[in-house]
Amino acid sequence: MPDHLGRNHQRTNARVIVGIAGGSAAGKTTLARALAEALGPERVLHLQQDWYYRDLSHIEPKDRSARNFDDPDALEIELLRQHLRSLRRGETVRRPAYDFATHTRLSCRHLLRPQEMVLVEGTLILADPALRELLDICVYVDAPRETRLGRRLTRDVAERGRDVSSCLEQHRRTVWPMHELYVGPSRCHAHVVVNGDAITGESIAALARKVEEYRRPGKRAS
Repeated sequence: MPDHLGRNHQRTNARVIVGIAGGSAAGKTTLARALAEALGPERVLHLQQDWYYRDLSHIEPKDRSARNFDDPDALEIELLRQHLRSLRRGETVRRPAYDFATHTRLSCRHLLRPQEMVLVEGTLILADPALRELLDICVYVDAPRETRLGRRLTRDVAERGRDVSSCLEQHRRTVWPMHELYVGPSRCHAHVVVNGDAITGESIAALARKVEEYRRPGKRAS
């Protein structure tokens, strides 16, 4: 585990970018929302990797679901990097919107205004070296495979219009292999590992203190 944070950034504007990674349905969004609440929602901008899936409107609808959405190539990571650089500079960006039912990008783009703290979460946030260079604090949310699978089934059926059999097939074909290849190994880059099976008020408070400590001029979190 790294023993220092933010070695690559001049913190002249006191903005902090926190990356939150972990397996699919490990508890990343739960952690990010709770951390934002602890830090003060008005001070935090929360970005999600899932907004940056590539548009598949050029592919026949019947063929889209066969794509590997858990591979890094399914994401426009460079656009996410570009947006993080702009936000660090204090610039407003327009992020894409993605429709999981059709696997296409919507025509609308949402305005994101820079805040004191930026939380960016997703499975592959720590797997991309160039993206990691933009992060000040790296967090990995760890949860057992069975927990993650159960949560993902519930989410995809309820929120993304999927059926159980297709979800299980996707997990077998792409989710688990890509987790083993990219997501799980990225844990070694985390400064902080959080138990996704038990995200407690204590763990949120400790992480919030680390972020606040990092923001203090002349100091680094440890």
